Amino acid sequence: MKITYIGHSGFFIAADDAEVLIDPFITGNPLAVADFDKSSVKDILLTHGHFDHVGDSVMIAKESDATITAVFELATYCKNKGAKAVGANCGGEIKLHDASAKIYPAFHSSADNDGNYLGCPCSFVINIGGKTIYHAGDNCLNQEFKTIGEMHKIDIALLPIGGHFTMGIDDAVIAAGWLNAETIIPMHYDTFGLIKADAREFEDKVAKAGKKCIVMKPGETININ
Repeated sequence: MKITYIGHSGFFIAADDAEVLIDPFITGNPLAVADFDKSSVKDILLTHGHFDHVGDSVMIAKESDATITAVFELATYCKNKGAKAVGANCGGEIKLHDASAKIYPAFHSSADNDGNYLGCPCSFVINIGGKTIYHAGDNCLNQEFKTIGEMHKIDIALLPIGGHFTMGIDDAVIAAGWLNAETIIPMHYDTFGLIKADAREFEDKVAKAGKKCIVMKPGETININ
């Protein structure tokens, strides 16, 4: 399995016949590196409706014939813009191409640039390539992390650390412990001035908590066996 970090909260995960793109904020992102084959994307997961997460999803979905999966209101929004989209909601498990994703809540907000409500923000537990990956979306520290850690054996957790709009470094370290994830990858930091964070500080604190942390640069791809 290969995981490519696009930047911000965007990842492209490929394994066997699965090609899953998450929150592809590329255009307008000063740190994004879209070093993946957009035409190969089969599924797009969106955690919520803010511009820095919906990003280029509709355009990529149209070009690749990929299907967007999101909560009902956000999926409807994407359909109205001409993309294929499947609406679901928290608690639902969705079949993807050679993968699956279960939807959990994220404690945040969700609207387009005009303030139109786009449904409950969410996070995803993704089963792909024999691994379980948790993408927390724009989340704060909350008891759901304990529930997810009890219900799933999380191999890799993708956690925001930038603060201001999401949890910061110290809360993300606690979340990592509650999830009992084997490997932690930080996200949602440094893109804007308000979410500047020291990923190496996070890495050190995760290591002291007995977990493995991988700090990825935008455009970097790692192989997971």
